[in-house]
Amino acid sequence: MKRTHLPLNALRVFDAAARHLSFTRAADELAVTPAAVGQQIRALEDLLGVVLFRRTSKGLELTDEASSGLAALRTGFLHFEDAVQAMQAGQSSHVYTIAAPREFVAAWLAPRLAAFRAENPQVRYIIVDGEMTDFTEANLDLAVRWTDGPGELEGVSLGTAEWVEIGSGDWIGWPGDPTPGSDGEENDDNEDIKPPVSVGDAGQAVAAAVAGLGKTRVPALLAAGLVGEDQKELIGATVACRRGYWLVAPLPQWRQKKVRALVAALTAGA
Repeated sequence: MKRTHLPLNALRVFDAAARHLSFTRAADELAVTPAAVGQQIRALEDLLGVVLFRRTSKGLELTDEASSGLAALRTGFLHFEDAVQAMQAGQSSHVYTIAAPREFVAAWLAPRLAAFRAENPQVRYIIVDGEMTDFTEANLDLAVRWTDGPGELEGVSLGTAEWVEIGSGDWIGWPGDPTPGSDGEENDDNEDIKPPVSVGDAGQAVAAAVAGLGKTRVPALLAAGLVGEDQKELIGATVACRRGYWLVAPLPQWRQKKVRALVAALTAGA
């Protein structure tokens, strides 16, 4: 029989029924009905072409055919358990690979990662620059993205989706806000509203504005971490924004125990 055709669920039911010699007790262990156990056993007997149990005045008995395969079956289940434990051990690794914009790491993420590591000194981080890094290619656990939602990934919003203006004078644009001063964040093909100064990321935009090169519009979450205390007067009022910072991962990563622990730490009090 091909591996892909193995009736694993029925074999698990058979193992439980063989241990208890009772469909009722097997059903209790498996959290199903005795009728469901009986159906699985009959289906397995039909598939294998053998009788697995005999009813006697003393109850259920295994047939010789059933007894002949039981030891190997239980050894197989032990191997399955070993495989699951090995995979779970990998998931409980204390190494985190995280992709995030470098300015976000500096302004917000790094202090919180440091706090988490202070409580969990065995933790190691690999931080990858770039919010759109592919999860599979980079073997990521988590990513931080400046976006309007998690999309097809699992995710949680970090802070509130708000802009804040910094500085004064001409506009400074950056890829996350290519047309500052307009109400359309996607109009970067419109030459009429191109800003006179453009930089590579929000961190550079903040640095340029603080240096007096102009004014910029950046996520409020960044401004608090990138602008020094002696320059807070350069920060203007906050305005609602369509985008925000999202902590995201595919569902398998999101469910990992180690990832859940870090997500809880990063979003505590958010």
